[in-house]
Amino acid sequence: MTRLGRLRAEFTAAWHAFLRRRTAVFFTFFFPAIIVVIFGALVQTQPTGGGIFAEPKGYYVAGYLAVVVLFTPLSRVGSTVARHREGSQFEKLATTPLSSAEWLLAQSLVNVVVIGIAALLLLVLSVLVTGTALALSPATLLVVPLVAVGVVLFCGMGAIIGRVADSQDGVIAASNAIALPLLFLSETFVTPDLLPAWFRPALGLSPLTYVARGIRAVTYADATTVAAPNLLIAAALAVVFFLAGAYAVPQTD
Repeated sequence: MTRLGRLRAEFTAAWHAFLRRRTAVFFTFFFPAIIVVIFGALVQTQPTGGGIFAEPKGYYVAGYLAVVVLFTPLSRVGSTVARHREGSQFEKLATTPLSSAEWLLAQSLVNVVVIGIAALLLLVLSVLVTGTALALSPATLLVVPLVAVGVVLFCGMGAIIGRVADSQDGVIAASNAIALPLLFLSETFVTPDLLPAWFRPALGLSPLTYVARGIRAVTYADATTVAAPNLLIAAALAVVFFLAGAYAVPQTD
């Protein structure tokens, strides 16, 4: 079987495995909808009013997308690795031509499709529910590679968590412990001026920062960042984390 054939087969298997888990399917799309309704429609923004939601509505679109780009790959891939370890599935995969990198790439592609659909849902809800006006232009299409790169990046990180954690429960605990600080310290919902001056340089250490900055640059008319440099940095980090994640995927366990 060719590499493309192996990827297609593993992608199909992973896709059907996702669809069979109805609870996972439901919350993958329900969770982002709840985020928009709570923060966008109920809490709402208070421009010039001070506080965490003091920016215009369009500013927080990048934060909404960051939620699914961050949480879903970490938990899904991490749990899949842990579940495969518990069921000795990697020992079976080791007897096939499928490599660890190919396995992780197939899992990442499934997540790109799933989260791409969830991101589209978020954008539609942001417009319909909160009345957000997106800055539409040809550059807005860069949202697609930014989301895809972010998903691959956190799929790699999820594979590392799945290797380090000793169970699926451990994966969920570890992924939440990593994701929550990243979410609020990556220029998503909390603006840099709300943080201490000494801490602001640390924002550049979060890979989610570059994804959020890039998305904001093409969806928010008053953005002060540029998409292309952030996309390049996020892509480079995605390669690093993907390679680390592929190395972390066990051949046998």
